[in-house]
Amino acid sequence: MLLPVQVTFRNLDASPAVLAEVVRRAALLDRYHPRLQSCHVAVEAPHRHKRKGAPYRVRIDLVLPGAELVAGRNPAERAAHADVYIAVRDAFRAVRRELMDAARRSRGDVKAHRETDPWGSVSEARRRQRVRG
Repeated sequence: MLLPVQVTFRNLDASPAVLAEVVRRAALLDRYHPRLQSCHVAVEAPHRHKRKGAPYRVRIDLVLPGAELVAGRNPAERAAHADVYIAVRDAFRAVRRELMDAARRSRGDVKAHRETDPWGSVSEARRRQRVRG
């Protein structure tokens, strides 16, 4: 990665263990696209309720040459996001899939459809077959 990972903690105290986990997982993204230009990770505790297990929200912004990818996980999607490490893991899995798709598109491995008329045509021989029978 050309630039260091930027990690932002919102509505919670910065944790050295969570920071180390985010940096470790961000370093692994170089395997899927070697030309990453920047990575910004936001870890947020959306609500401060008086109950335990407040769900965490993680958002990852990656900048590639000619593209910007944004992925993350919201707490409403999973009850398991009461653990910040699981929320970080799921967000990095999502951004990894996006990164792999972007790499496939840049290599040209994605099937390109021909530019044709959206309506098909039936040949004259086929029409005669239908009329006869």
